[in-house]
This record gives sequence, structure tokens and C-alpha cells, in this order.
Amino acid sequence: MLQKVLAAILLLCCVYGASAQTIARDELIFLTSEWKGERFPDGRPKIPDDLIERAKKVGIEEAWQVLNNEGYTCQFERNWKMVHDDVPVVGRALTAMFMPSRPDVEKKIKERGQKQGRVGNTNAWPIDMLTPGDVYVADCFGKIAEGTLIGDNLGNSIYAKSHNGVIFDGAARDLQGLAQIKGFNAFVRDFDPSYLKDVVLMGLNTPIRIGGAIVLPGDLVISEREGVLFIPAHMAEKVISTAEFIGLRDKFGHEMLKTGKYSTGQIDNEWTDKIKEDFLKWLDQHPAELKMTRAQLDEFMKKRTW
Repeated sequence: MLQKVLAAILLLCCVYGASAQTIARDELIFLTSEWKGERFPDGRPKIPDDLIERAKKVGIEEAWQVLNNEGYTCQFERNWKMVHDDVPVVGRALTAMFMPSRPDVEKKIKERGQKQGRVGNTNAWPIDMLTPGDVYVADCFGKIAEGTLIGDNLGNSIYAKSHNGVIFDGAARDLQGLAQIKGFNAFVRDFDPSYLKDVVLMGLNTPIRIGGAIVLPGDLVISEREGVLFIPAHMAEKVISTAEFIGLRDKFGHEMLKTGKYSTGQIDNEWTDKIKEDFLKWLDQHPAELKMTRAQLDEFMKKRTW
């Protein structure tokens, strides 16, 4: 029995490195090996800032459709409460996994955290790692009462470091104070006046589960009132470009239907060459609608089956 326990500990050390709370860089690179771009020093994929800006204009339905068509069917989660209904949270995921606490485990984790230079309660540790464009995404096992990971003090700290909001499968407190942080939003299961209790950080920058969705560090987070979508980093550019195209196609279609130039049957079915020509002319007349370059659009359209 002792040998099995020692083997399990050794396995954890190999996977998570010296600190079982932060995934080893090599393991994170292995799990996100489809990503070929720049990475943070800890191995987290670093989706370019310009792609994140484009993602802010993408509809979640179009993005979901692209992911679903590619077989990524466990990336969306619904049923949230928000600080603001009209402030999207978009950026790179920095993940945290919390569990119900027990005295012996929490004591050891905090002792090790102090040796690593970490301060405060464990729910503050992920905040210290945030960089501009990050989204603090936490699995707090859906806890509401005494599952309040942040209040307005930590909310201000989060926004100062990331210029972004949070996604918590848990709760937050100080709703009125959080609402006063301009540009900040929180997607949570609920708000509650209680303080955080009997919760401890067990995974930092590791794969986590948010409801029915899997989230890896570096995933692209996009959100709307409908819910939150977690896009694997290596899929981000394809999802955004395709979603942008679908959005353009829909805007053109709506305009054609309103003017009566084409019928619903013509727009909703495979387009004729004449409709395609009119679409390209429409794009020339509405250059502000095109977020990708014209060269990118031309290349995309070559591969597009209408």
C-alpha cells in the first residue's frame, strides 16, 4: 500500500513539478501542443492582442457553430449571473481550481505558498499572476454561500492587473462595489454577502472544468448574455475568421431581405454566382464591416463551400 502511495506522489511530482498546484511547463506545452505561436514563460499559449480585439466583435453563436462543427462540443457553459449585462469578458484564460478545504491540506499548501513568496489567502494567488488581457477563470465547484472568491477589493486588483473580468463557477460578494469598477464584469453562479470559507486552491494554471466545459490555460474566453465559450488557443484564429465571415454574410443577407432583392429561400440556401457577386460588391461599399484584411477574406473564400 505504501508503495502505491509513493508511486502516486511521484507521478504528481512528475506532472506538476515541484509545486503540485502549478502545472509543469512541459506538461502544459504537451496539452496545448496544437498551439504553434508565442507562449508565456510558464508555457501558457499567448494569443496575440490583435486577435483578442477581433474576438470582442465576434458573436458567440457563430463562434460556437465553428467549434461545434470541428468536434469541440464541450466548450460552452450557460446559466450565469453578471455584474453588468452589457460588458463582455474576452481574453486569455488563467485558470484556478478550488476544492473544499481540510485543515491538514490547507496548512501544507499555505506553508509552501509562503516559501514561494505568495501572500494572503489562496484565492488571491491567481490574481498575482494576471497580465493585461487575461481572464481569471476559476472552478469553485459551484459553491455560493461561503464560496465568494472575490469582493470589490480583489475585483479592483483584478481589473488593475488584467483590464478584464472573471468567470467563476462559484460566487462573488460586494455586488454594488464591483458594479462601480468601470470596464469590469463577473460571470458567477450567484452573489452572496458571506465571506469565503472552507475553500482552498488546489490547482493554479491547470486544466479545469467549468460546469460542462473543459478549460485549459491560454484558451480564448468570449462571453455574452447567453453564456461563456472557451476556445482552444490553436482554434482561435480559425474560429474568429470564420465567425467574422458568417457575421458579414448574415448582415448582407438581412439587408437583401429587407430591400426585397432576394427571397428568404435564396438567401438561406446555397448562393448562386450572382448573389456571391452582389456580396462582394456589398463588401466594397461597406469597408468598415470587414475586420480581416481583404487578402485574408479572398483566401478564406477560396476554401469556403457556400
